[in-house]
Amino acid sequence: MQDIKEKVALSSIAASAGLTVAKGIVGLASGSLAILSEAAHSLIDFAATVMTYFAVRISGKPADAEHHYGHGKVESIAALVETALLFLLSGVVIWEAVHRLLGDNSDAVQATFWAFAVIGGSIVVDFFRARLLYRVAEETSSEALEADALHFGSDMWSSLAVLVGLGAVALGFPWADAAAALVVAVFVCLAGWRLARRTVETLTDTAPPGAAGKIIEAARRIRGVVAINRVRVRAVGDKLFVDLAVVVSRTLPLDRVTELKNEVIAAIRRELPAAEVVLTTEPRALDDETVLERVMVIARNQALAVHHVTVQSIEGRLAVALDLEVEGKLTLGEAHEIASQLEQAVRDELGPEVEVETHIEPLQVHGLTGREADAKRIEEVQKALTEIAGETGPIRDVHEVRVRQTDGGEIVNFHCYADPQMTVQAVHEKVDEVERALRHRIPSIKRVIGHAEPNR
Repeated sequence: MQDIKEKVALSSIAASAGLTVAKGIVGLASGSLAILSEAAHSLIDFAATVMTYFAVRISGKPADAEHHYGHGKVESIAALVETALLFLLSGVVIWEAVHRLLGDNSDAVQATFWAFAVIGGSIVVDFFRARLLYRVAEETSSEALEADALHFGSDMWSSLAVLVGLGAVALGFPWADAAAALVVAVFVCLAGWRLARRTVETLTDTAPPGAAGKIIEAARRIRGVVAINRVRVRAVGDKLFVDLAVVVSRTLPLDRVTELKNEVIAAIRRELPAAEVVLTTEPRALDDETVLERVMVIARNQALAVHHVTVQSIEGRLAVALDLEVEGKLTLGEAHEIASQLEQAVRDELGPEVEVETHIEPLQVHGLTGREADAKRIEEVQKALTEIAGETGPIRDVHEVRVRQTDGGEIVNFHCYADPQMTVQAVHEKVDEVERALRHRIPSIKRVIGHAEPNR
């Protein structure tokens, strides 16, 4: 894209140079103020296209340590300079045109064949290069190229006014040349005003029309987005920088929040491919949260591991019981302080009348090193598990038994089958029963983890 922008800018420079020279020669030869003003306009266009070329080259540079959002606004600065030149040209042309009209000295204008030929050729050239520049500017979101396209589009219409003025001069209306020059100045002012407005909007970070609405609509379509708290959009060159804050349920796990953010960013980029999105999520307590979810959020915010959370309503009063895992090396006093803080946080959330009980147990050691037991030991443990399962029922077909020997004792993992119609609660109780029986039979086993599967 950058190469295309630079090539189009170079071709525009060549066209502006050729038209400037041709209009200047014919304007001086014919004495036409309208053609001379067109030549001056083309000269400014030439200077502007040179600025555009260098602006396009600079704006294509990537972001660096001093320009975190890239160099895209260099094009806006170039467009602002072009705007100033356009208004300066308009003032000069209007002054001279009024002077000629009031002084009645426009009879020196000669409507020659070459005057008509140069203006006619200028109209054709401006038509085709304006179309090319508009197309490339739209494809690349180049503000500088769009400014050039706007120039040459207005040049075409002002050249038509000059052509009409020359025709009127040829028919015996010498004042028509100065009148045509005024029309040219008006077109130049209109072009300068439109360009100035767009450039100032870019430099003042005015949001592109409709962009915020598209972003909000795209974000709201993603499941899990509760509300949109903030949308900020600004254009820098061909990039659209988006700062977005969305509200999500505070009960969502971190991996789901990350996934949700990626989904929102992808949805926005489908609507606005040039968007570079910075997305933040803000957690919120929703009205439909359960007591269990609220307790788990409290524990997570305190970086505590809890399980077996039980919520009961006893004669209209809420009772919460849970198992709290803490570091096994802590003293009872330290562990009790942690439990008390958790209980108080639950009461702060659910109300002071809530009954909260915590069962403290040692946190499972992470990173425990060990080694696989030998085949004989695994066979011994599997035999014991099979006998226990047969005695308790309905757990059966113990398989995939693994025994790991660690400094803290043996850890056993096993798989088994159960009736697929049984409830999870019932299966969990039976597997627990097998685990406890195994630890009782073989005291060296410190931990047993059973995985139940539905019967095949």
